[in-house]
Amino acid sequence: MSDAQDTPAKQDWRDTVFLPKTDFPMKAGLAAKEPAILARWAEDDLYGRLRAARTGKPRFILHDGPPYANGDIHMGHAMNKVLKDIIVRSQSLLGKDAPYVPGWDCHGLPIEWKVEEQYRAKKLNKDEVDPVQFRAECRAYAEKWVEVQREQFKRLGVMGDWDDPYLTMKYEAEATIAAELLKFAETGQLYRGAKPVMWSPVEKTALAEAEVEYEDITSTQIDVAFEIVESPIAELVGAHAVIWTTTPWTIPVNQAIAYGPELDYALLRSADGRSILIAEELAAQVLARHGRGGEDEIVWRGKGSDLAGTIARHPMHEKGGFFAKPRPFLPGDFVTTDAGTGLVHMAPDHGEDDFLLCKANGVEPVFAVEGDGKYRADWAWLGGQGSVINPKFNAPDGPICSDLREAGALLAASADYKHSYPHSWRSKAKLIFRATPQWFIPMDRPIAPGRATNGATLRETALDAIAQTRWVPEKSRNRIHAMVEGRPDWVISRQRAWGVPIALYVHRQTGDYLRDPAVNARIVEAFKTGGADAWFTADHQALLGTDYSAADYEPVTDILDVWFDSGSTHSFVVEARYGEGVRASLYIEGSDQHRGWFQSSLLESSGTRGRAPYDAVLTHGFALDGQGRKMSKSIGNVVDPLKIINESGADILRLWVASTDYFEDVRIGKEILSGTSDAYRKLRNTFRYLLGALDGFTEAERVTDLSQAPELERYVLHLLAKLDAELRAATEAFEFTRYVSALTSFANNDLSAFFFDIRKDSLYCDAADDPKRRAYRTVLDILFHALVRYAAPILCFTAEEVWGTRYPDGGSIHLETWPAIDPSWADERLAAQWTELRSLREIVNGEIEPKRRAKEIGSSNEAKVTIGLPDGRDPPGATSQELAELFIVSDVSLETTPRGPVAVVHKTGHHKCGRCWRHLPEVAEDGALCSRCEDVVNG
Repeated sequence: MSDAQDTPAKQDWRDTVFLPKTDFPMKAGLAAKEPAILARWAEDDLYGRLRAARTGKPRFILHDGPPYANGDIHMGHAMNKVLKDIIVRSQSLLGKDAPYVPGWDCHGLPIEWKVEEQYRAKKLNKDEVDPVQFRAECRAYAEKWVEVQREQFKRLGVMGDWDDPYLTMKYEAEATIAAELLKFAETGQLYRGAKPVMWSPVEKTALAEAEVEYEDITSTQIDVAFEIVESPIAELVGAHAVIWTTTPWTIPVNQAIAYGPELDYALLRSADGRSILIAEELAAQVLARHGRGGEDEIVWRGKGSDLAGTIARHPMHEKGGFFAKPRPFLPGDFVTTDAGTGLVHMAPDHGEDDFLLCKANGVEPVFAVEGDGKYRADWAWLGGQGSVINPKFNAPDGPICSDLREAGALLAASADYKHSYPHSWRSKAKLIFRATPQWFIPMDRPIAPGRATNGATLRETALDAIAQTRWVPEKSRNRIHAMVEGRPDWVISRQRAWGVPIALYVHRQTGDYLRDPAVNARIVEAFKTGGADAWFTADHQALLGTDYSAADYEPVTDILDVWFDSGSTHSFVVEARYGEGVRASLYIEGSDQHRGWFQSSLLESSGTRGRAPYDAVLTHGFALDGQGRKMSKSIGNVVDPLKIINESGADILRLWVASTDYFEDVRIGKEILSGTSDAYRKLRNTFRYLLGALDGFTEAERVTDLSQAPELERYVLHLLAKLDAELRAATEAFEFTRYVSALTSFANNDLSAFFFDIRKDSLYCDAADDPKRRAYRTVLDILFHALVRYAAPILCFTAEEVWGTRYPDGGSIHLETWPAIDPSWADERLAAQWTELRSLREIVNGEIEPKRRAKEIGSSNEAKVTIGLPDGRDPPGATSQELAELFIVSDVSLETTPRGPVAVVHKTGHHKCGRCWRHLPEVAEDGALCSRCEDVVNG
């Protein structure tokens, strides 16, 4: 039918036409409707009813990675939670028991730092506060934000066990975390050692790799001369070995010099008689930094290996003590000629390579730099000064360079070296490598028998677990494999207050920690009763029992790395709720969690269970602004998910998440959301049409034998069967971008622009009992039940509204399961025929549209079409009348042409039916009725 204004005035037949009827509004009003739907779900205990309905079904456990409870949610949170909810809902739709237990990380630096900020604002010192009181304030702060974030996540439509989430600060959780640590202790998988770790002088604690981010900075680079006092090479004695560094503050802690055994070295003598030892390949660069030309004389050449046995002295040797000790030359495979001088000064306190090389040669750290970044007060050079990473302290005119210059050892200094440098993720302050006594889990020590590892190391066990795990996308497997393959031992101790303590007793004489299952059991029970605070208020003699004396043992006061907390969640969430040995079906987080939660969970489970805690891991990218930039308050480009929800509704945000290629970084902005809103409106319009077209549909009208339905209906059922298979495959692959694309394409192209368009004439104008109309409405009913279910995991609110509009007393759509699609509907022969017919329809529409724009014809019903097919080509498997209905034109004729197919369009000479508005030969005059309409009206 064409527009209503084309209706002849002779008689109004509108009351005889079966127009769609529905109360479902085109205007969504999601921001106002969604809270009411959420309230109804809560009142009806939808989550509880769903769990009961799925009892005994195959289980799918998506284990929630815990966000920090320390602020309003941001777009990254929203993207992550929505994606999780879509996956959980889709698995539930498949008929599985798919519980979702949300959780929060409540310990650690992010929360402690916020509480400290409150102290700093009041000019108070947190270190002077009773630890238990301070921990109570951290707990209260976390509780506050758990409640805030809980409501914000629920507003996104995320369905889960919100009444009983997991919190790492619950007493039972803290007890389990301690128990997991003690499993490592009982099997000897812990050791205390002094190794350089990433240290924050601002936060006064060690940091994990996942708490570190890298930013570009400009540092002071210096060349420093160390006088050689002994060497098997006579020419070197009295000469100066030159080192280059971008961390001048490490010079006061230097203990050795490293050379590359296979590198070529040269001793250069200048005109003034001073000789310097450097890598020959770097001579031009070094001399240029020193402001010298190429006139130096080479008085000795040799390999690095020739330098064995050479000894230098520190430039500040006159200060005696530590500085007067000899500085040996040591072979280091890590020494290269990429930059510098080819000689590297070694400070085992402040570098991984430095530490390992020096330790192998009997040189130990000296712990000269304190936790606040200052040198020890008793340090002979610059004692009590710092902070060592302050640019002014390291500047060419700063105290270090000034003293070296005065000693005649500073050969070059400039504050112009640009490079990447580690910073604290939380405070944004620069970090240092600092050797301190820490607790470690070794990566390369065989795990004790009984952990299902067959004596493999933690690294070997974890790498094997990676190989046994499904990684989505597959390329993420290589990333975490490389990280685990090359990572150092896991430093699990932190010098903070808020967290689970490393509940160990260390013998004061031997330094060994106590490994007694009975003592450990008492510790865990104490934690269950009083939480981790119990350790700080404990009667340690009572915990030790009668077999040990508290006077002989020192309780460890360091707390656990927060990544150990979250890495243990599988034990007190998945196993505690679903049974010992049960693994999560899926973990989902951002790509940064390959070095964070994915890895800490993997290592914790590998060390205690000999396997990964998950069957599959999905990695998504980050949310960027519309221009692809990282969101930043300082830039002013933050897109607030809460604002989007309040203005447009959560379903718009959910559709955006599902529509993005979330395996990579994604963009969101005003224009992008506008496109998402357009896509949503089209889907909503499809549902509105289905609801209206199905008004009054009953089982009595249903066609039970669809094999006898018209070909168009059977073709659409074929398309539905193909769609169903595609959506199932996309669900299995967790590829909801593909899912949404297939669903929207089907709704827009196959239904709205094709099937609905063609059959509107039958829907409006055929008799109610006409077989074709009944078949059409039967298929519409099938489509309704399929599409509303397909949409439910993504458009959770809209699908509920659609379902409730048709079935006010029908419960929730989210209790339904995947639609039952008859496999016999797939008919490739029929599909091939209709693919050809659709191609012809596009050709015809391509010829009609210019004539409509030129106003040569009005609606397509006024068009008379001649289809030209090339010689030898069979005509399409449809009559001229069926083609006219397919093309929505007056009539169609076929002929052969040298080329084709082509369509020629003219304006028909037939009159227009006053009821269906089709131009047909039997209509005597405009406004009269065609034979079909007469039968319906008089029927």
